[in-house]
Amino acid sequence: MRGFVSRLLTGVMVSAIFPYACSAADLPVKAPVYKAPSIAATYNWTGCYIGGHVGGLWAHKDWTDVTNPPPGPLGSDDMNSWLAGAQSGCDYQFASRFVIGIQGDYAWTDAKSSHITQAIGTTRTNSSRIKSLTTVTGRLGYAWDRFLGYVKGGFAWENDNYDRVNDNTGQLFSFASETRGGWTGGVGGEYAFTDYISGFVEYNYYDFGTRTVTFTFAQPQAIPLEFIDISERKSVVRAGINIRLGLIK
Repeated sequence: MRGFVSRLLTGVMVSAIFPYACSAADLPVKAPVYKAPSIAATYNWTGCYIGGHVGGLWAHKDWTDVTNPPPGPLGSDDMNSWLAGAQSGCDYQFASRFVIGIQGDYAWTDAKSSHITQAIGTTRTNSSRIKSLTTVTGRLGYAWDRFLGYVKGGFAWENDNYDRVNDNTGQLFSFASETRGGWTGGVGGEYAFTDYISGFVEYNYYDFGTRTVTFTFAQPQAIPLEFIDISERKSVVRAGINIRLGLIK
């Protein structure tokens, strides 16, 4: 009798639980939520900046005396020196990866050279000195995230001093100074180390053409002035750091 009661209770319990187990098996399973992989934001070059640079320059000047025709060559100067300066500008990134910008910069230098020419009854040492270099340029670049490759071009000005010394007496014969204008073009690359600090390396070519420079005699002469055509071409390699302001994220 006791065994029969035990089997009866077991059957009742199974009958009570079985429908609920089947119902639970029929419940819909909730699909996992899909999350798209996160993509890191790319660097944006839009904004303005200030900074500094250092580098070197190599210049070539040709002298031609045009005081009394016919013109006569006086020789050439080849000079090289350091330069250091500051720059500022603004960039704008568009069409995803293209960057346009404008920049102004000023550099100090002390490039000097001289050559000797024959004059009537004596020799003279002709000296050139480049004191500063200023440019205003536009640039067009293409960005690979934090690296920007670019070409640039625009206007340039430099400040020059000249003198001619009589080698027989060691005295200054004539002197001149000028601020001459020309054009420049170059190529470079810039990399953003952080969101606000970038570094660049670039090469620039300068052509200042030929200018007639008016020399003043140190001592009174039969003619009050002498005129010398001086042409100049120059190459500059420089590297620098920019502090970038107001970037659009």
